[in-house]
Amino acid sequence: MEDTYTIMRIFAGTGGLIFMFLAFIGMILFIFRPGSRKVHQDSANIPFRHDDKPARSNETDGSDAHLREARQ
Repeated sequence: MEDTYTIMRIFAGTGGLIFMFLAFIGMILFIFRPGSRKVHQDSANIPFRHDDKPARSNETDGSDAHLREARQ
């Protein structure tokens, strides 16, 4: 029984290391693949997509009446 545990522990240690290393290399290759620059720039600019519009006022059209009632 002890030999089985030792063999499984060694296999899990080396196999886990190899798996994690290959997963790391795979992620790096996926991130820096050709053509991914546009996708990453688009994702990075998500918070700034609607900066050209002014913020809405709470008193504009009354559609926020339920929010004002909840605050009172």
